[in-house]
Amino acid sequence: MNKLIVSPSPHDENFVKTHSIMLQVIMALMPALGVSIYIFGPRVVPLTAVCVGSCILFEYVCRRLMKRDNTIGDMSAAVTGLLLAMNLPVTAPYWMAVVGSFVAIVIVKQLFGGIGQNFANPAITARIVLMVGFPTINHWIKPLEYDYDAVSSATPLVLAKKGEELPSYLDMFLGKTGGSLGETCALALLLGGLYLAARKIISLAAPLSFIGSLFIFSWIAGDDPLYQILAGGVFLGAFFMATDYATTPITQKGKVVFGLGCGIITFVIRHFGSYPEGVSFSILLMNVLTPYIEELTRNKPFGAKEVQKNEG
Repeated sequence: MNKLIVSPSPHDENFVKTHSIMLQVIMALMPALGVSIYIFGPRVVPLTAVCVGSCILFEYVCRRLMKRDNTIGDMSAAVTGLLLAMNLPVTAPYWMAVVGSFVAIVIVKQLFGGIGQNFANPAITARIVLMVGFPTINHWIKPLEYDYDAVSSATPLVLAKKGEELPSYLDMFLGKTGGSLGETCALALLLGGLYLAARKIISLAAPLSFIGSLFIFSWIAGDDPLYQILAGGVFLGAFFMATDYATTPITQKGKVVFGLGCGIITFVIRHFGSYPEGVSFSILLMNVLTPYIEELTRNKPFGAKEVQKNEG
């Protein structure tokens, strides 16, 4: 007689290691990096190298000083550096990239215990620190001109705030606009996000609810909804930072709530605030709320009963 043997979970022995996941994320970002080199010129390469290299160096030194096992082999520091570069304009000074790397790795990640222990996305936090602390970093150039000393050009969201002529949907979809390295080409980011979803590295729950809620609220408010989702860092934030394992909910319902919150906050900041962009702030604020979202959306074990507290 055949017996059914049940063992404790997990039952899947094909464990996916952090190193493999990070390599997949790097591969997914390659289309956006390639397009940024074409749009903004050769300076993209050394700027990205400074971000990635300094993140790896800070992680190595920090782990040594803290006398902990070194984790540069898991590639998470390299991914943080690449995402930080994607959030910077091509004209950003190299020393600012190093400062951003220090904030991301040392302050946001390692001081909280390392990968999986940080409560906020390192690259997002570093971008906000640089944007608020060094306003001169917001120097955008016109695409395909490669003139890094030219007068600062406006991003599509800034043009919309000023009521000036806007680029076409096609230009925004292909990335022929001003902006950070990785936020301009929606097509490249979409391809990367779908690749991660196909490889089951990320769930599309958060990205779709993020983009969808921003679209709907922009439409209700009378803004151009398609323009709003193509402009700024919506696709970069939705697919690559609102899906971060450590700082976003693990439950499926929680991912939807997280994405909805990001979309609504982004809309509020863009529509009512003084900042033209709100993606970074929305993700950071929702990172803070992640533990509460998980608590409210956690799955209750089948057949479990809540423990009754004894009344004194």
